[in-house]
Amino acid sequence: MKTAVLVCPGRGTYTKSELGSLTRTFPDAALLARFDAARQALGQETLTALDTAATYSVAKHSRGDNASALIYACTLGDRLALKGINLVAVTGNSMGWYSALACAGALTPDNGFAVVNTMGTLMQQSLIGGQLVYPHMGDDWRPDPARKSHLLALVAEIATRPDHTLSLSIDLGGLLVLAGNETGLKAFEAAVPSAQGRFPMRLSNHAAFHTALQAPVAAEGRARLPETLFAQPKLPLIDGRGHIWWPGTATTATLRDYTLGHQVTEAYDFTAAIRTAAREFAPDYFIIPGPGTTLGGAVVQSLILAGWKGMGDKADFQRSQAEAPFLISMALPEQRALVA
Repeated sequence: MKTAVLVCPGRGTYTKSELGSLTRTFPDAALLARFDAARQALGQETLTALDTAATYSVAKHSRGDNASALIYACTLGDRLALKGINLVAVTGNSMGWYSALACAGALTPDNGFAVVNTMGTLMQQSLIGGQLVYPHMGDDWRPDPARKSHLLALVAEIATRPDHTLSLSIDLGGLLVLAGNETGLKAFEAAVPSAQGRFPMRLSNHAAFHTALQAPVAAEGRARLPETLFAQPKLPLIDGRGHIWWPGTATTATLRDYTLGHQVTEAYDFTAAIRTAAREFAPDYFIIPGPGTTLGGAVVQSLILAGWKGMGDKADFQRSQAEAPFLISMALPEQRALVA
């Protein structure tokens, strides 16, 4: 039986091409009905209604109170659909940490939904600051540590200017996700050249996640989400520091404290999470559940940065993937068939 690490996607992965994917693939109609009922009770549009809308709306579908719950449900549904796979660990990117908790058994499906929906709603209600993305790798995905250091030094310098707030939000493989206030974000955009025809890229409906600006959201989350929601994980969990939460060693108090504390207000090191997954578990597969396929690049870039299987650039990955596929995106039917 093939071993696998599950890598749960975060915000920004449910886009126009994913419309309809939840209701098409979710394997448990009763569970989806409970999610819909929970949202109806809060006066929110149901996931079924959002997913079956005639058209995709950035203004509606990318909102934190809608996107977070949609993404969580897509991810959990794909987790439930896995078969013939020995899942050895679970990790995720940013909001994907909440999904990872549920996929590893530290939250029940319903409790996981409560956490995700609550935090997504709080983020949207506050919408403090914003995010942008900029690459430190080129199109060939070859590591360029000097370029990364230069960009992080620029971020640190901008943050020293009066009324400028800017910091690393997510270390995302070959990308830096930066967060701050409008003044800080604009200063960075003005200081760097356009890259790959689309960067620097602002992220619509995204707040300054994983920064101190989110302290009020974290505090409100702790006020609303009790420790009793959490349980011991049944599978090893790799968090946004690259730290492993082993079954039987974590306490529900520390797991909640990290989830509604550090994970919200400190930088999320997805690159470190994937490095830990590769080196500690050496899986046959890295499985990315839906929605979407955009997280695949960051996973591979993180593996390249970790020197996994001797990969040094994008061409090395393409050769390795062609010989023995190890990156499985469940949103792609031909890859989904390998694991579900």
